[in-house]
This record gives sequence, C-alpha cells and structure tokens, in this order.
Amino acid sequence: MPLPDPAPRTPMHTRRVTYQGFRRDDGLWDIEGELHDSKPHAFEIEGEGRWEPLEAIHHMRLRVTFDDAMVIRDIAVAMDSHPHDPCPQAMAPMQRMVGETLGRGWRQTIQRHLGGVQGCTHLRELLFNLATAAFQTRSASFAPPADGRPPAHLGQCLAWDFNGPVVEKVYPMFFRWSPP
Repeated sequence: MPLPDPAPRTPMHTRRVTYQGFRRDDGLWDIEGELHDSKPHAFEIEGEGRWEPLEAIHHMRLRVTFDDAMVIRDIAVAMDSHPHDPCPQAMAPMQRMVGETLGRGWRQTIQRHLGGVQGCTHLRELLFNLATAAFQTRSASFAPPADGRPPAHLGQCLAWDFNGPVVEKVYPMFFRWSPP
C-alpha cells in the first residue's frame, strides 16, 4: 500500500543506506554496509568546502566479518567522501568492535566503544542496523539453540510475540513461552 500523497514540498536531502550479506568460502560471514548522503542543490559549509548538486557529502562503507557465534572477527572501513578533515580519524577506533558479539545489547556495545567523540555518527549508524542484516543473512539464526531456549528474535516484535499466531504456527514449542 503506498503512502498517502504528501503536502507540497521541496527535496532537501537524500540518504541511502544499503546492506549486503555474504557467506564466505572459509565459513565466516561478511556484511557490507554503505551510507551515501547528498543534496539536490549546491551548498557550502563555511571553511570546509562546497558541494555540487548530488555530490556525495558522506560516502562511507564498512565490512564486518563474523563467525557462526556472531562474534566479530574483522572490520574494514572506507570513507570515500566526508565533509571535515578529521573524519577519517574515526576509522581506526572501529577496530574496538572486533571480538564483540552481534546480538542483545548491540547498541550499548557500540555506544561503549564508539560513542560521543570516540567515533563517527555515520559509522555508528551503519553499525546499528548491521546486526539485523547479519541476522537475516545467517538463516541459522532462526533455528532454536540446542539448549532449548527460544531463538533470539522471538518476543522482539509484534509478529514474533510469544502469544501470537506466527509463533504458534512457526515455533509451536515456544507458543505462550515465558522466561523461567
């Protein structure tokens, strides 16, 4: 279903964010994220530079490599376009995320390692949703763990409500489940 017609308006900014997930031949997994900001008109940041219409203001990419336990093994970062000279200094701190797990508490982990002036807002934004892309890439994430606990995605959205019809149909063993 489409959105309702908008009020009259003028385009001012476009942000494109994409993720791609890959299974590597060595058994690891890669998620590549890309963020691209542009404006449909020329503009200037005083003392920093001028951007032409549709020229990238931010164009940043990252590749996060992780294992079957969702533990990050490596991170590669590229900043093809950035508006300020110090921006590339935020790439090195991204290595603090190596060894962390893509899962519960992910946003707090990002904040602890890269929050505030420790990192880059745009790279943090790419990391925020990267965990969801990793989860979607690893279809095994949907299987119940061997220890009898429900899969991590259950109870995390309306469709996956333990008391709802989707859980009753797809995971009947966890229908009406509650933590011990």
